Amino acid sequence: MTRGNQREQDRQKAQKKAAAAGKGKKESGASLQKRKEADAEALREKQKRKETEKISTTSTFGGGSK
Repeated sequence: MTRGNQREQDRQKAQKKAAAAGKGKKESGASLQKRKEADAEALREKQKRKETEKISTTSTFGGGSK
């Protein structure tokens, strides 16, 4: 019956570990919203830079009409 006891101990250990992992730092609603807005702004800036870079390389290499 030792296998049954070992399974039970492993199950309890796994439950403790899962409970500890779930207790992590939680963000408040305001904090989460603020972070999402900052991330969105960063992505918009990145897209804008990429678009400007694309336009400048197109005009440099003669990609425009003749």
